[in-house]
Amino acid sequence: MKGLRSGDLSVRPLTEADAGLLVKWLSNPQVLAYYEGRDRPHDLALVQEHFYVEAEGEQRCIIEYQEEPIGYIQYYAIGEEREEYGYENLTSRMYGMDQFIGETDYWNKGIGTTLIQAMVDYLHAEEQADILIMDPQSWNERALRVYEKCGFVKKKLLKQHEWHEGEKRDCWLIEHRR
Repeated sequence: MKGLRSGDLSVRPLTEADAGLLVKWLSNPQVLAYYEGRDRPHDLALVQEHFYVEAEGEQRCIIEYQEEPIGYIQYYAIGEEREEYGYENLTSRMYGMDQFIGETDYWNKGIGTTLIQAMVDYLHAEEQADILIMDPQSWNERALRVYEKCGFVKKKLLKQHEWHEGEKRDCWLIEHRR
């Protein structure tokens, strides 16, 4: 991704200089309650391992609002996961996304909705994605409302899908079709 802009929001590629931001955000218990878990605070070594080791086809980016870094988003082509999600017979171009706003002062201001809508538009137009999927935890109603507002629909409850804070949690498989 070269960069994306939608009003005051922009998305740019992650750089080595952003590691300190990720450490700050992923050591904040408020953020960790939703992303990674409060039992997994990240230090620099863990950030390097999770965000800077090359992953084929994964685009890792920083979200900025009014030129200030406020969060993280990644997107990637869906390959091996097709079978797990029940898409093994589809040949459509599929992408997944994961994201969080790490600066909690920017929560509940509509920025997440702007971000998701901009990424949906970008992935359909620039990456020619036919289907976008995400798998948010089923208890995360705030995130689910944002995704549904942007056109995602719940497709399947994934029982005990993701390890979070000491237990396997249910997630919703949600999708957006072009």
